Amino acid sequence: LLRSSQPLTGPNRRRCREDEQLLGTILDEGERGFILDTRSAQAAKQARMSGGGTEPKSSYPQWRRLHRALEKGRPLQESFVRLVEACSDPSLSMERWLSRLDGSRWLGHVKAALSTACLAAQCLDREDSNVLVHGAEGTDTTLLVTALAQLILDPSCRTLQGFQGLLEREWIEAGHPFQLRCARSASSHGRGKQEAPLFLLFLDCVWQLSRQFPFSLEFGEQLLLTLFDNAYASAFGTFLCNSERERSVLCKVKESTHSLWAWLNQPEEKQKLLNPLYSHNPLVIWPSVEPQSIQLWQGLFLRWIRPSQHLDEAWAEIQRLVQGN
Repeated sequence: LLRSSQPLTGPNRRRCREDEQLLGTILDEGERGFILDTRSAQAAKQARMSGGGTEPKSSYPQWRRLHRALEKGRPLQESFVRLVEACSDPSLSMERWLSRLDGSRWLGHVKAALSTACLAAQCLDREDSNVLVHGAEGTDTTLLVTALAQLILDPSCRTLQGFQGLLEREWIEAGHPFQLRCARSASSHGRGKQEAPLFLLFLDCVWQLSRQFPFSLEFGEQLLLTLFDNAYASAFGTFLCNSERERSVLCKVKESTHSLWAWLNQPEEKQKLLNPLYSHNPLVIWPSVEPQSIQLWQGLFLRWIRPSQHLDEAWAEIQRLVQGN
């Protein structure tokens, strides 16, 4: 599974011999690979008309291109805002609430992300093919797909330590611009041009996996909530800045701040994050993406509205019973 940090052609150049040679070395003679483009075919065509942004099919004869459009930027941010506004309005009737939930289109974004990740995983697992995932910039939807595909395929990524490594590798070191994307909260009246809850969308998809496969992830919902909170406002430096260069060279984050991972891996904190029902599952986990299978993440979006006392008590009882056995 590969990810591209940029489209395989660029402005003012129709071909890139270096890219063609690189992809050519990945496949043996007679092998086939898939290029999974997270832009629509129309968007790729428009980019090509402006001088770049798509790879000529004839230059990559062993690769088959698949388009699976995923929203990012303003459309995704507005969807998030509409969902938060609906969740924050206690006066809604059931009919009105369901209408506004559907109108936010958030669950549609979750379904699209999981579907695209499943496609990448199927190409790898069932077709035994190499997959290159790329989009407009390579720091948003590309990372969303590659990280989810690895969770689906690799049981080591579903452990607490493995998941932390996945986030460090696929989101932080790969250059997701956390500062730009998470500049304000959804309830803020100001809207940054580059704000977009891509990382939240990823966490929501992980929650969907944990709900459908309650024994297969070593960590629970509390870790996902903690990651969401720290992506938007944190006392730690893990999600600061917009790139690895900014963190290491310009801001020297590791020298001047504390790591979120070091805090969470303390024994007393780690215990709060573990899933007491976890049982190692060496198999691939294929999530259902049917509409009735994708549910609203109430633990996040309704956590200030729904009473959680009984849920917390039930979870504590499960932990007690598991430890007792």
